[in-house]
Amino acid sequence: MISTTDFFYPLVDDPYMQGRIGAANVLSDLYALGVVNCDNVLMILAASRDMSKLERDVCTRLMIEGFNDTAKEAETEVTGGQTVLNPWPIIGGAATSVCSEQEFIMPRNAVPGDVIVLTKPLGTQVAVNVSQWRFQDNNWADVEGIITKEEAERSYNVAMESMARLNRNAAKLMHKYGAHAATDVTGFGIVGHGRNLAGNQTAAVNFEIHTLPIIRSMVEVDNKVRMFSLLQGFSAETSGGLFVCLPADKAESFCKELQELDNQPAWIIGNVLQSNEDPSKNTCNIVENHKIITV
Repeated sequence: MISTTDFFYPLVDDPYMQGRIGAANVLSDLYALGVVNCDNVLMILAASRDMSKLERDVCTRLMIEGFNDTAKEAETEVTGGQTVLNPWPIIGGAATSVCSEQEFIMPRNAVPGDVIVLTKPLGTQVAVNVSQWRFQDNNWADVEGIITKEEAERSYNVAMESMARLNRNAAKLMHKYGAHAATDVTGFGIVGHGRNLAGNQTAAVNFEIHTLPIIRSMVEVDNKVRMFSLLQGFSAETSGGLFVCLPADKAESFCKELQELDNQPAWIIGNVLQSNEDPSKNTCNIVENHKIITV
């Protein structure tokens, strides 16, 4: 049995989308293991006691609808959970699947010569923050001239749709194309999760990231405010993509088929390199002259 738990704090101003993103975030931990079918989901919900009763009722109902709709999209059901009162509306849960050894991929078998694929763009934390700054004169002044309010709204919408998209098709293709290891990219950023995955490998390998796909204008914003460490790989992502180690001769086919299924691109972003150190010293780093792809 594989069970995962995750939470989504309020980042978006649409409660329905917050519920969708919360469910996608919970399920993503299973998908990172190549587990395609989730048996059941428990919802953990915090309703805001600082809202009026009408606001709380509407917001909570929409979050639940979004969460349930995404569970249905994943062909699973929400079978229970727990609700509490909290200053902020929060949604998350636990996803569980009972599966055979053939139905999941242990995240430990990357080998030198593999390449690394990323299935969603980076920059969601920056996009959500800069969108909120549109309504805060002091914060907006810091980025005015770097990005327009229309561009900030567009980047926010790209981030929101990306966070709400399931990684389920990528999990299916991990089996078809012989993935050796994977993780999802969430709160610790791409380097944080890459280092955790590298440290879990049986072989002595290092992960080298040479390409960063980033939502449009987010690099310029982060270069100006210097708050998020986006180009250093530590900007938090919510419900980010899968970071997948694949045989080099299969990665392009993986990306092509995933784009056909999700109507969104995936990218080859790095390499798995031989290390002369003990596997306990495996790490992940972004090369100095890395490439940025604007999404």
